[in-house]
Amino acid sequence: MALMIYNSLTKRKEEFKPLVEGQVKMYNCGPTVYDYFHIGNARNFITAETVCRYLEYKGYKVTFIQNVTDVEDKIINKARELGVKPSDVAEKFTEAYFEDLKKLRTRTPDVSPKATEHIDDIIQFVQKLVEKGIAYTIDGDVYFEVSKFKDYGKLSGQKIEDTEAGASERVAIDERKRHPADFNLWKASKPNEIGWKSPWGMGRPGWHIECSVMSSKYLGETFDIHLGGNDLMFPHHENEIAQSEALTGKLLARYWIHNGMLQLTGAKMSKSLGNIKTIREIMEEYDSDAVRFYLLSAHYRGPLELSDNSLDEAKKAVQRIRNCVDSIERLGIKEETSAIAFDGIEKEMNDIIVSTYKKFEESMDDDFNTSGAIGAIFELITAVNKFIAQNENLSEQGKIVLGRARSAIIKLCQVLGLELIKENLPSEDKTLLEGLINLLIQIRQNARQKKDWETGDMVRDGLAKLKIKLEDTRDGTIWKME
Repeated sequence: MALMIYNSLTKRKEEFKPLVEGQVKMYNCGPTVYDYFHIGNARNFITAETVCRYLEYKGYKVTFIQNVTDVEDKIINKARELGVKPSDVAEKFTEAYFEDLKKLRTRTPDVSPKATEHIDDIIQFVQKLVEKGIAYTIDGDVYFEVSKFKDYGKLSGQKIEDTEAGASERVAIDERKRHPADFNLWKASKPNEIGWKSPWGMGRPGWHIECSVMSSKYLGETFDIHLGGNDLMFPHHENEIAQSEALTGKLLARYWIHNGMLQLTGAKMSKSLGNIKTIREIMEEYDSDAVRFYLLSAHYRGPLELSDNSLDEAKKAVQRIRNCVDSIERLGIKEETSAIAFDGIEKEMNDIIVSTYKKFEESMDDDFNTSGAIGAIFELITAVNKFIAQNENLSEQGKIVLGRARSAIIKLCQVLGLELIKENLPSEDKTLLEGLINLLIQIRQNARQKKDWETGDMVRDGLAKLKIKLEDTRDGTIWKME
């Protein structure tokens, strides 16, 4: 099945065909670094990264660019509030942004360009628009004249005549503009405000221009995929298209992917509403796999509700995956061995593994349907648990097929960024942890043989408080992390 992508530009699913066979160039709008990013922002970052992971799974070489907006009104206002320089605010939260991405184990973009590092490029881009008569200057400000771009509104459906001044939270009303929809390419600096020398005086980039400049610098005038939250469709992405395509006469991006918003108790989550949960706060209680699983549990284009128990349910689901892999490994099976011709129940199990790959890929090929992909993984987990429960004495074929199942679960989870690492421990620490737990289990068994029920219960209850559950089976006691 070919990869189909819902293209926000054409409003339909289209077969993905990159500009260059075997290569994909993609751009995602990154953070404005004036605060810690919240779980709503993380949905966009995880969506973009999952698209990248799956494209690489399919064999594409991906160039992934995600910018950092490190000069903007919100940063300046935050600096004024704290009594520090805007660069201090930007530096602090840029560092925090990369720290939190690392905690989420998010694939690092190939380049994370900053606006302040591309001022000369931005000035040159704006100058070309002025020279073409598409932009005009007023008292040190430079505006893009939307009436000069005939396709304005083709992404969002927004008509120029319906546009009102101040329609965006980042667009101030300016009576000097020729049309309310005209937007800043370059903003004149106010007294004692950060700025750079330009042909129009001291100033700084407008919000939209940096993405056009940096995407073209690193990916070319036309690239394959542009991603972002659907709250950026207008005006940000619409303005990116206008200023880029007005200058080059070429399509900016061939496929536009927009993720839905995260909802908290029925309302959009945002810093302006004061109802956010930062990733830092959430990851004090939940590990990266639980957070990622939750964010991928619904299709990226739809809304996602964050309720009181949604992350708890995600944590339990991840633990179920880990328990299945642990059950296989406790049988002494850790690697997939060479394929053989299966028969009987082993063939049935192998057929399920083959079907899992097929269902997973069909779901992801259908506009990156992670919900369906997760469902395919859990069908395999259910089959594995049943296979183990019904086969006390594993044949050689049984061990090999379980090795294949383990490899399939791990490989497909990795496409979703789930590493299945217990408590994010290094391998040597995991070995130590497992050794200590097995020692306590042996102490409990010895106590029970001596009918020292008090000691046995103390070990069991103590481990339970540490979220380690013991299960007594006919083959001995096994343990699972809850």
